[in-house]
Amino acid sequence: MEIFSVRSSQSLLFKNNPNNAKSSKTSDIEIETRAVAPASFQIEDEVGEGPDFTAVSPGELRNYARQSFDSGLIDQNTYAAISEPLPMHAIDPLGNVIDLSSVTDGTSFNFLDYYKSQLQVAMSIGDANEVQTLKSIVNFLDG
Repeated sequence: MEIFSVRSSQSLLFKNNPNNAKSSKTSDIEIETRAVAPASFQIEDEVGEGPDFTAVSPGELRNYARQSFDSGLIDQNTYAAISEPLPMHAIDPLGNVIDLSSVTDGTSFNFLDYYKSQLQVAMSIGDANEVQTLKSIVNFLDG
């Protein structure tokens, strides 16, 4: 015994019934190809209209980075580095440990200063790949 859903069996009966074929209004349906879907992400072209990266939440930074990546302003490596969650602790250029455990998606944080200090640390260590990525992040945030 086969079990069909009520919806599919009714539609099969509707399509197969010759009396219903005449009353079907599928020939009246038109597809408009001129309609333009609104863009879901837009970045303002005006200078200085970006968020203040000295007081932005990690979630807002990721959203802005995603918009910038989608529009081609930043590359994939920069976007990936910005999208990574912050570590629980980091080291500043003077060797002090910075506690970042209180920074959540909803709290404001100074990402510009953070990435500038991480760039200085990476330059002192000599990690060329990390330096290149952090330079592109700082350039994006300093913008």
